[in-house]
Amino acid sequence: MTKPADDLEAIRIVIQALEPFDSKDRERIIRWAAEKLGMSSSPTLAPASASTLAAPQHPAAVLPAAAGSVSKDIRSFVMTKKPKSDNQMAAVVAYFYHFEAPPAERKDSIGKEELMDACRKADRKRSPRPEQVLVNTYHAGLLDKAGSAGQYRLNSVGENLVAMVLPEQITTDATSSRKSKGKRATRRVTKKIKGRSISSKAK
Repeated sequence: MTKPADDLEAIRIVIQALEPFDSKDRERIIRWAAEKLGMSSSPTLAPASASTLAAPQHPAAVLPAAAGSVSKDIRSFVMTKKPKSDNQMAAVVAYFYHFEAPPAERKDSIGKEELMDACRKADRKRSPRPEQVLVNTYHAGLLDKAGSAGQYRLNSVGENLVAMVLPEQITTDATSSRKSKGKRATRRVTKKIKGRSISSKAK
């Protein structure tokens, strides 16, 4: 008789924890939690469960957002995420085709053709060896190997990078730091030159 009460308490805790997040983030959190617990959950069932738990009174309004109904093109998505390396670019492309592409164009995995096409459409320099870029991204822990040779799928680490980290907000701070260090160095050199000039005049 105590198990139903425990189940309800667990549901209340889950709902309370997910409430601050929007529908897409709830779907992602539940999927990551399922992977962490070693559960094999269907991707179509997880979003529905999250939406139903979080807002059962408005299921029709929540489901379209959780399904990612707003389509984007690869060029605008790459420009939004601003990948700084080939590895990041590969993860961004894999993420786009898995989550953001129009439903008819979505893919569970990508190969060198998708990577090269994305670079071309985003006006990004194309690597002479795109297949090696995918291998490098795999070794960096952002992609997993898919069933077919040369095909790679996004894993939870790569998904977290694209969804939560990119675009990185460190360029401005790093540039400001370099400028500040440069100004301080210039002041020190100027003081030394002035000091030598005064010393020469004194002689």
